[in-house]
Amino acid sequence: MEVVRTEDESPPANVLAQSRGGPTVLRILLGTQLRRLRTAKGISREAAGYEIRASHAKISRLELGQVSFKERDVADLLTLYGVTEPEERETLLSLARQANTPGWWHKFSDVLPNWFEVYVGLEEAASIIRTYELQFVPGLLQAEEYARAVIMLAHGSAPVDEIDRRVHLRMTRQKRLTGPEAPRLWAVVDEAALRRPLGGAHAMRAQLEHLIEMATLPNVTLQIVPFNRGGHAAAGGPFSILRFTGADLPDVVYLEQLTSSVYFDKPEETDHYMAVMDRLCLEAAPASETPRFLRRILDDMA
Repeated sequence: MEVVRTEDESPPANVLAQSRGGPTVLRILLGTQLRRLRTAKGISREAAGYEIRASHAKISRLELGQVSFKERDVADLLTLYGVTEPEERETLLSLARQANTPGWWHKFSDVLPNWFEVYVGLEEAASIIRTYELQFVPGLLQAEEYARAVIMLAHGSAPVDEIDRRVHLRMTRQKRLTGPEAPRLWAVVDEAALRRPLGGAHAMRAQLEHLIEMATLPNVTLQIVPFNRGGHAAAGGPFSILRFTGADLPDVVYLEQLTSSVYFDKPEETDHYMAVMDRLCLEAAPASETPRFLRRILDDMA
């Protein structure tokens, strides 16, 4: 997995304040700061790696926030980069210590692949989550029985307790939608995802009723792309866009694959996905029609 970072020369207002999202976001913030300091001094990744007895590839991973930090390494790099002012050094060293503190999802590490752990951390930090799905109901809007059926598709041979933990992880992620500082979720779902039977009739009815309830939340917008719209802008498949407020992070586009994921954050890439998402919202039925649309599907199931 490669997370591509963009360059931004303006420093964050307060890097230590960006704690939501746990170690994932903190690692990225610290990596961004170290990259700025290195490039400002004209020091190569090779030279930085030599200073901490590591390769240039490790420096790259550190600057991308993909690996944990050793406080000693950060201290050595700060010295190399000419950061001698005690308060500035302590701010960044404190950030390094915080970045190594496990997030709440660490207890699910046995069922949480590394490539998805990054997403969970970014999701936790996001202020706006926009997502398009055409095969399944988005994970943040899945009812428990439906979520179990979706998880069983990929892990049907797993022990029952493992399935339970995967379901519990998904339900725990959903708590942000109704908790403090809840993000705004704007989901666009293809009608096919709502009519594809998963988990049996009872599970599907419960899922549709759950969507009707979730659509009433002030921070949730749900739109449906009906069959009669024909082709549409997102012919390439599902994707999510994460936006962050008050953090030194760009928009991130997330695409999930069977056993890995892809992240984009270069403006020329994220802007394209944002334009596609905007067109999808125009092509979908208005959010005001969503409850009636869902009830019509429920009636068709009777």
